[in-house]
Amino acid sequence: MEPLADFLKPEECAEVDMALLSSKEKFSARLAIYALRVLKQIAGETGLPVAEVSNQQVMDWIKNDESIRQSIQVDASFENFFTNLVVASLRPLRQIAVEAESAIEQLTVKQVVAWFVKDGKIRREQGVDAAFLDL
Repeated sequence: MEPLADFLKPEECAEVDMALLSSKEKFSARLAIYALRVLKQIAGETGLPVAEVSNQQVMDWIKNDESIRQSIQVDASFENFFTNLVVASLRPLRQIAVEAESAIEQLTVKQVVAWFVKDGKIRREQGVDAAFLDL
């Protein structure tokens, strides 16, 4: 796992930065990409599919991840906050996987970014109610 300071790899950052997204959409896309990486790691350790990783497993991973501990002081408040961010990212990741007719584990950064671009375009052209995410 990359250190927390390296939230995204440089090429992932470039992919998001090149996309025509609002600041909120870019944040959500970055978070989804990072969460996908975290969830894949947890799934690999537990033998579960990403979609079946539980909140408790995410929280346990956060508590035990050395790269997080080296970057920031982890307390119960942070554990809950970060767990909620990662778990909330499952919602768009599930939708991206459905639309891609693929398992979440098979999603690529390009697919995630393209989906956020598509959802953002729908939001701007048809309104918030027509988009998947309410940003």
